[in-house]
Amino acid sequence: MTFEPGQVITVFRSRLRPGNQQEYGGTAARMDELARSMPGYVEHKAFTADDGERVTVVTFQDRSSHDAWRTHLEHRAAQRRGRDAFYETYSLQVADVRSVSSGP
Repeated sequence: MTFEPGQVITVFRSRLRPGNQQEYGGTAARMDELARSMPGYVEHKAFTADDGERVTVVTFQDRSSHDAWRTHLEHRAAQRRGRDAFYETYSLQVADVRSVSSGP
């Protein structure tokens, strides 16, 4: 993952409820496909910890691209379904990249 000033980074942390795995998998695959098709999409990566916590980091080129994704009708419906059926807990942080540094 490489970041550039002006990009918008979203960090989504969650724990899944038991059950609904098949529906969740289908919804997650569709959201992956939809995100990749959005103008200004840069990349996203998902990680699952040994204790079951899931973290997804999504990068958009700028605030307007991020906001178009955030308010997309299909994405909004998936968010509602996630809250109602998929997530035991979740949190969301959104940040504007202002500066970047990296090591060797």
